[in-house]
Amino acid sequence: MGKSAADEKILSYNDVVLRRSDLEILSGPYYLNDRIIEFYFSLLSSSYPSQDILLIPPSIAFWITNCPDVGGLKDFLEPLKLPDKKLVIFPVNNNDDVSIAEGGSHWSLLAYHRSANIFVHHDSNGQTNKRHAMRLFKSVVGYIGCSSSAGNAKYLECIGTPQQVNGYDCGLYVTATTRTICCWYESSENKDATDLCFSAVKEQVTPPVVSEMRKEILGLIKDLMSKK
Repeated sequence: MGKSAADEKILSYNDVVLRRSDLEILSGPYYLNDRIIEFYFSLLSSSYPSQDILLIPPSIAFWITNCPDVGGLKDFLEPLKLPDKKLVIFPVNNNDDVSIAEGGSHWSLLAYHRSANIFVHHDSNGQTNKRHAMRLFKSVVGYIGCSSSAGNAKYLECIGTPQQVNGYDCGLYVTATTRTICCWYESSENKDATDLCFSAVKEQVTPPVVSEMRKEILGLIKDLMSKK
């Protein structure tokens, strides 16, 4: 496929523009890019429209992680209204070079649960992204709570997070885990549940489910394309 064909816009969904090359990524066993994760997060946000839930796009999470001046994040983060949210999910990428778009080689996610005032890192490949998740946590922790609790949130590596069985499905684990956490939050009668959805993630995010996610996201895109 030529470069111009790969760059062809195939779908605009909310603020996300998908290109022909994104279909190729989903059609084969390839590492998901920012656009596909942002598209799925946007789709989930429409499925779970609760004002309590906020799914952060990869580009914003990346900037928070790598902002050279944490004190200067205030104006950038204010529109997100983080102190008003009960569940906030950030995709974490291990790209260290801010000059390279679409960089990095691994995705994980950091979920903030206000009920327990804790950030939980779910990494499908051991603790590959721990350093990057910690950097994101340290950048955002002072802005997540009200003034009385700002900076007091804890950080936890979830050692029970389901592990990927190949080298390219990390982004799919992020989408599947995010969907499971959102579903758990919406259906949970006790949103202060102490296991913080750990058991739901462990039971529901399995290799077959993750593998199916690739086909599911591709099908969702094609369905939306047919309705243009």
